[in-house]
Amino acid sequence: MLNEIYYFLKPFLPWSVRLALRRQRAKSRLARYAGTWPIDPKAGVHPPGWPGWPGGKQFAFVLTHDVEGAKGLSRVEQVTALEARIGFRSSFNFVPDGEYVLSADLRERMAGQGFEVGVHGLQHDGKLYASKEEFASKAVQIRNFLREWKASGFRSPLMQHRLSWLHQLGVEYDASTFDTDPFEPEPDAVGTVFPFWVPGPNDSGFVELPYTLPQDFTLFVVLREPNIEIWKKKLDWVAACGGMALLNTHPDYMCFEGETKKDEFPAAFYEEFLTYVREKYADAYWSATPCEVSRYYCATMPPAARNSRKKVCMLVHNSYENDNRVRRYAEALVRRGDLVDVIALAAGSVPLGVEEISGVTVYRVQHRVRNERGKWTYAWRLTRFFLVSSFLLTRRHHRMRYDLIHVHNLPDFLVFAAWYPKMTGTPIILDIHDIVPELFVNKFDAGPGNLYVSLLKFIEKASAAFVDYVIVSNHLWYEKLLSRSVPKEKCSVFLNHVDPGLFYRRDRTRTDDKIVVIFPGSFQWHQGLDIAIEAFALIQKRVPNAEFHIYGGGDEESELVALTKRLGLVEKVKFAGLASIETIAEVIANADVGVVPKRADSFGNEAYSTKIMEFMSQGLPVVVSRTKIDNYYFDDSVVRFFVSGDVQGLADAICEVIENQPFREKLIAGGNRYVDIHGWNRRKGEYLQLVDNLTTEVFSGTGSVIGPSTPIDEDTMGRVVG
Repeated sequence: MLNEIYYFLKPFLPWSVRLALRRQRAKSRLARYAGTWPIDPKAGVHPPGWPGWPGGKQFAFVLTHDVEGAKGLSRVEQVTALEARIGFRSSFNFVPDGEYVLSADLRERMAGQGFEVGVHGLQHDGKLYASKEEFASKAVQIRNFLREWKASGFRSPLMQHRLSWLHQLGVEYDASTFDTDPFEPEPDAVGTVFPFWVPGPNDSGFVELPYTLPQDFTLFVVLREPNIEIWKKKLDWVAACGGMALLNTHPDYMCFEGETKKDEFPAAFYEEFLTYVREKYADAYWSATPCEVSRYYCATMPPAARNSRKKVCMLVHNSYENDNRVRRYAEALVRRGDLVDVIALAAGSVPLGVEEISGVTVYRVQHRVRNERGKWTYAWRLTRFFLVSSFLLTRRHHRMRYDLIHVHNLPDFLVFAAWYPKMTGTPIILDIHDIVPELFVNKFDAGPGNLYVSLLKFIEKASAAFVDYVIVSNHLWYEKLLSRSVPKEKCSVFLNHVDPGLFYRRDRTRTDDKIVVIFPGSFQWHQGLDIAIEAFALIQKRVPNAEFHIYGGGDEESELVALTKRLGLVEKVKFAGLASIETIAEVIANADVGVVPKRADSFGNEAYSTKIMEFMSQGLPVVVSRTKIDNYYFDDSVVRFFVSGDVQGLADAICEVIENQPFREKLIAGGNRYVDIHGWNRRKGEYLQLVDNLTTEVFSGTGSVIGPSTPIDEDTMGRVVG
């Protein structure tokens, strides 16, 4: 909004006033951004699968220029002569509809000398992205100039950027972003000194080339630096990282003779810098034009391996470390080069604050309290998290402008914390881990006609209407949501797939003769842990060396501990506390049988259990109560069912798995087969495609660009038979 006001007033403001405003703004930001400008240490990380530069060169050196006015146009050939004399070529971006006309003769002379021509917006007025309608109209004219000038690249004036809109131009590359530059009108940085891919509809896309050395105008006119030391310092750092040193300068501000004016700097600075590069790094750099870098990137990075640079924020009312669904999404994005922030709870004694976990930046804003039996107390904790996360998300989005917000329930109304990103056009996903009204009925023993339940159904519908897309965690809930809250075209199913990056097959390290039955998860009534403990009183009579290890915590813990004592199982039933995802995978690998004793007459009847695939991934046979949801996805070839709530039946099922080796091996083989078919690697690409589709703007007349709207059929996503 402030930028729009500024560009509206800009024609009426004297140059001296505009420059004074920029200098004042820059002065206030120098100290605040000292840790990320001119060098952001994180920006030097190599993208996934990075092949290096041609000929084994240490880094790429790319020169670009933006020609803003007639004065700049008059100096173009002075700049090309200077560069050619030192041994460089560059790219010049010209404004098609400005105060000058770029002649065909000049373009041809530049091309003949190996220089490149690009398009610099349409007008240099800061209004290119004022609205989608205006941009669509201007895009037609820009495409015409791209064809006429035989240009393959584009740069927005004033470094404004809406990368999701630029697919309308059909360019090979764009150069409208930067690794770090808090002094730009739109200071949201991409945080990398490497090229990256901006995927578009129908497998299209373009290469993004951020400038990585401070701009000349910023350095010498706004900040009034007296020398090129900052250029040299940043170049040396980029070279050490093996990145792309891309410089953007303006002939308009280069003074080649006489006394420099108030908006100029000596061209000798530029010559000194080019000489520094040539002499210090000799054969270590690849001197290339932007088009050459773009084509090299596309030739060496297969489409499936190209690194993106989306900026995504996730909200989850849970601890990030222990929510494997959120971690799967976040780490899949990070592995392809995206920037991911997660606003979450802090588990146990973990302090509040910011921490980076496997490349994901986690903001812990509130502690998790496990005692959630009082609905009003529970509602207050959810509301408090909503308010805190809304404030943080608004502040972060104002600074870095996220491309996507992915909100995980519970609660559904957490999506409204993204009100500010929504106002700016950022798409939002609601990811329904648990269907809230039914969970409330089970958790607080409420009737279906309860006023609170009716309110939750209204919130569910309103939340689904607010967002751009809804993901649901199983097909039964998918059908229920379609019937009451979500249109089919904006909803699809992603199960709690097991991530082989976390749950890869581990070797067993335990060597004792115990038989360990394991349950990891929340201690809630619908999980049926009391049934499992009672069954274990029978099991230990038949299998004296068996133990039941329970990992997790929750509302029912004190009752379960009391039940264990009452049955005399203190030595046999071990409450091991919470465990991280990495820890629990190794614990499972050292167990013998996994158990999922859910009640079929409660919320658990339709709640898909992630534990089942986690057990299977580590080679454990699984004993499962015959609930509606588990009967939908599994059969007797992959799990041992028992009648839900039947203590004796559960005991018999576990004993059969322990005592019958051929049967146990059959279940293990079936489980391995199931994981191979339904592992995260099979669905990860669909999630990434959904993110890319949602973050690509749809313009009228260009066709619809949305995520997968039809659920995968049962043959693919449902049961594994035989």
